Amino acid sequence: MTKIKTGDTVRVMTGSTEKGKGREGKVLKIDTKKGKVLVEGINIVKRHSKPSAQNQTGGIIEKEAPIDISNVMLVHKGEPTRIGFKVVDGKKVRVAKSNGDVID
Repeated sequence: MTKIKTGDTVRVMTGSTEKGKGREGKVLKIDTKKGKVLVEGINIVKRHSKPSAQNQTGGIIEKEAPIDISNVMLVHKGEPTRIGFKVVDGKKVRVAKSNGDVID
């Protein structure tokens, strides 16, 4: 079980400013086997594509590239925070380490 889920808002903590250090975005996809996360609008790369049936014109396409999950932190109430787990009413829930709030 990962501490970050799809749909969470995260902040990029490390890396170059071109990859998005200090910027925030919504998690689109998580690859748990590789430990990567795809964040909306962060780490944009350009790919050259030939014309095909799906893409009639071809050309240069910009899309998000995955970044390591260890380089992002969950944003809770506007501040990045570490995440822990706690059992509440028989359910395992995520807890913000900064203030102890239950996230979900």
